[in-house]
Amino acid sequence: MSKPNTASVADRNYSLMTIILCWTGLVVMSSLYVTIPLISVFAQLYEISAAEAAAAGSTFSIGFAIGCLIYGALSDKYGRKTVIFVGLLCLTLISVLIGSVHSFGWVVLLRGLHGAAAATFSPVALAYAVEMYPVEKRVTTIGFISTGFLIAGIVGQVISSSISEQYDWNAVFYLLAVVYAVTAAFVFFFLPKGIRHSASASIWEPIKQFGHVFVQKQLVYCYVVAFVLLMSFVSMYTVLGSYLNQPPFELSKQDILYVRSFGIIGMLVSPFAGRISKRIGIRATLRGGMLVAIIGLAFMGMISNLPLLIIMSILFVGG
Repeated sequence: MSKPNTASVADRNYSLMTIILCWTGLVVMSSLYVTIPLISVFAQLYEISAAEAAAAGSTFSIGFAIGCLIYGALSDKYGRKTVIFVGLLCLTLISVLIGSVHSFGWVVLLRGLHGAAAATFSPVALAYAVEMYPVEKRVTTIGFISTGFLIAGIVGQVISSSISEQYDWNAVFYLLAVVYAVTAAFVFFFLPKGIRHSASASIWEPIKQFGHVFVQKQLVYCYVVAFVLLMSFVSMYTVLGSYLNQPPFELSKQDILYVRSFGIIGMLVSPFAGRISKRIGIRATLRGGMLVAIIGLAFMGMISNLPLLIIMSILFVGG
């Protein structure tokens, strides 16, 4: 029995697997950010306030958060690859539906389902990487997946702004549907199946034990930091567009698109986070990153010089 397992491990193309996982993380998490540039579009089209238009992003986050609690247990029962693949199919269908509706109420509802479907990737992909990769490749692979998550924060906004500017907001979701369908095909044909832990396992058992997580203070601290950072990231780019559109900047949508794009430079630090933490320690890396992010965000609120504002946004994203 050991020979087939050894052969299957030897035949794995880890480079291709990593590229697919990184790409999938990028396109799946981009769906969280595509509505940030569309807030003003929704507000004008449906004659609602910007705060109400932001609900299209809020419901996605709620659906995503709930989904993350469920899909880890589901992947134990049905397999990591299966859950990721089905999630991509659901994202394809829901993206088409969002692009087809004409009521903002339906947009908000479907965005909640969008978030729930997107949650099939993040926790499951990390578990898949731990199970399928040898120890010496895991940190690098998880780093690339995380880089995909981070770059999505910029790419999602840039693509959404560009497409909605040239066509209509509906085209953003039609494009996402095509991308998800193609990505699902890559996952189906090129990712090997992972470990299926127990077909008879209860999916509710891990959820029942969720309360035990809050007993571990270090995990709670990590969750708080992650929540604050993601909230700050989304909030900063949500405000940045309207801020740059007003005096003294009065930038066009195309110029704002360029400013958002500079954030990708800050993302390039992510793949090196593992190496940095090995040299100076995890705590020093976290504290240094937080300090850089705080400095960048604080100065963004005080600076009215565009080049310096761009530099501070890069510092914030990098931190």
